[in-house]
Amino acid sequence: MYIVIMGGGRVGLNLSNFLISDGHDVTLIESDNELCNNAAAELDALVICGNGTDTKILEEANINDADVFVAATGHDETNLLACVLVRDYNIDKIISRVSDPSHSHAFKKIGVEHVISPELTAASYLEKLIIRPKIADLVILGRGDAELLDMTLENKEVIGKRVGDISPTENFIIVAIYENGKITIPSTDLILKQGMKVSVLVKSKYARTLLKRFTKS
Repeated sequence: MYIVIMGGGRVGLNLSNFLISDGHDVTLIESDNELCNNAAAELDALVICGNGTDTKILEEANINDADVFVAATGHDETNLLACVLVRDYNIDKIISRVSDPSHSHAFKKIGVEHVISPELTAASYLEKLIIRPKIADLVILGRGDAELLDMTLENKEVIGKRVGDISPTENFIIVAIYENGKITIPSTDLILKQGMKVSVLVKSKYARTLLKRFTKS
């Protein structure tokens, strides 16, 4: 699969690494020279220093051949404009990050079905949305009833406890643990550790509260 990503910040860079490690072809577009140079040094992929809202840059990225386009900058207006532009190309899926959830309706109006808030998701979720869309749609896009949060454990309230001591509840369940580059479906006896990365399926209205509970030091 060929994916074009606009935005070389934390989300775009991490997403690129995930996808490259899965064997996919990635081109990253970044307008900031420093971020662009950092990405070029880190990624085994084509990195283009330029504005992703410029059709010349998009065509340099071979946008016509892309299966997926991801607008991953921290600027909603830039992401929206890029999504408008790439609609003119034959792309199977367009995904955008949105910093202000109230802007989501604008993306929906132009036909962007997958709009992701970075407060409630991470690059690994975007990877799931690209690679395993049926699972991801069920988890987070199913009429907005639930979110999949990827978090790094920092709160002493949960560190040192067994998974079974805190999950599942009627509002959330820990569904995966990422440790030493591997993903594990946790047993109830697994001990939660400082810095451990976890994926939690949570009812949307409890997402912010849970995020603070797991990550606030």
